[in-house]
Amino acid sequence: MDFWWGVLIIAIGLILSIALHEIGHLVPAKLFKVRVTQYFVGFGRTLWSTRRGGTEYGVKMLPLGGYVRMVGMFPPAGVQEGEQLSEDARYEARQRRTGLRGVITGIVEETRAASTDEIASEIRPGDGRLAFYQLTMPRKLVVMAGGPLMNLLIAVVLFAVVLSGFGVPTASNQLASVSSCVLPAGEDRECTDADPVAPAAQAGLQPGDRVVSWAGTPIADWEDLTDAIDATGTRTVEVVVERDENRLPLTLTPTLTERPVVEDGAYVTDAEGEQLYTEQPFVGVGAGRELVPQPVTAVPGHVWQVFTGTVEIVLTLPQRLVSIAQSTLGGAERDPGVVGIVGVGRLGGEVTSTDLLTTPERGAVLLEILASLNMALFVFNLVPLLPLDGGHIAGALFESARRRLAQLTGRADPGPADTAKLMPITYVVVVLLAGMSVMLAIADIVNPIQFF
Repeated sequence: MDFWWGVLIIAIGLILSIALHEIGHLVPAKLFKVRVTQYFVGFGRTLWSTRRGGTEYGVKMLPLGGYVRMVGMFPPAGVQEGEQLSEDARYEARQRRTGLRGVITGIVEETRAASTDEIASEIRPGDGRLAFYQLTMPRKLVVMAGGPLMNLLIAVVLFAVVLSGFGVPTASNQLASVSSCVLPAGEDRECTDADPVAPAAQAGLQPGDRVVSWAGTPIADWEDLTDAIDATGTRTVEVVVERDENRLPLTLTPTLTERPVVEDGAYVTDAEGEQLYTEQPFVGVGAGRELVPQPVTAVPGHVWQVFTGTVEIVLTLPQRLVSIAQSTLGGAERDPGVVGIVGVGRLGGEVTSTDLLTTPERGAVLLEILASLNMALFVFNLVPLLPLDGGHIAGALFESARRRLAQLTGRADPGPADTAKLMPITYVVVVLLAGMSVMLAIADIVNPIQFF
């Protein structure tokens, strides 16, 4: 049951993120008097809806996205062609279309015609309402960027709560484990009677003890403890631990043993790739974890790190998808950088059901997942392809540049950018996005990533 609680939390968080994304489009559109006919979360069959202020608000069956329907997203036929075609003329034009070029032309013309009909039926002269294509370039940018920016805002807020509210998991001076014996370097097995007793166990240290001083030196964290152990070598020292709110003095003598050489968190090897070892004072204790809140000033750096990492994933997405397809078919370990909605839900379930995390850590990880999802929505929606928001943003920028160039060269205003011409490409993008979603769902089921 704990697993499904995690799935439910992620699902609700994702639906709310989608709803807020669409509000990021809805609010500025309403402020700029654009005629908005629908605001829906989800796709498919309508489960519930209500109409307020000329806009239908509702929820659909498949909560895998959402949309705000604004009148005039594409310039009508009359704006681009100088004269609107009658229904009979449209029919005759459709009959003359042949081949791939005819199909593409038909898609473009039908898109323009549909926009023309929608504008004629939804906007009345004198009511103050506008079609989207009539907005100025800055206002178009505000409307279309509002959704992704809402996701960015959500990500920043959630990251701030995680870093400054919950904190970052940090190795602490509270012991998570105490070794029973000293094993030779490179061996991973159970202790036997022939193995020497570990110094920590011999001194009486126990998991859960908090080391507060070592040889008279105060210990505040794990780094203090490891530095103190290295400094004392194999000398017998007095160690003070806190146990059940009592302070106990213990006597401990570290022993020298070979241990792997580690630099910057990575094992060091020689020229032949062999693991390097060195003699080090050994006590036989493992660090516990504590959530240490970070200052608010740490949030921008973390957000930037996640943003750049997400951009890198999006830019290399085609190669990653090929790798995921190959690993799914071959059963090899897959790229952990890209998961689908099934994988994200599974991650949430594993977070709430694992015994490796404390309750506060579970909450922090779940919020981190939702923050990362919103960052992904922000970055991915800025890709300059329709039907993504970035496609409309690119269209507005192109329109502004074209009009500016016309002014500089003394030519007539070329009018709104004819984004209807991009509809054939839009259909291709939609098919690719659907295919990607299906492939990732299959990969998440057949060859899932092991998170814990």
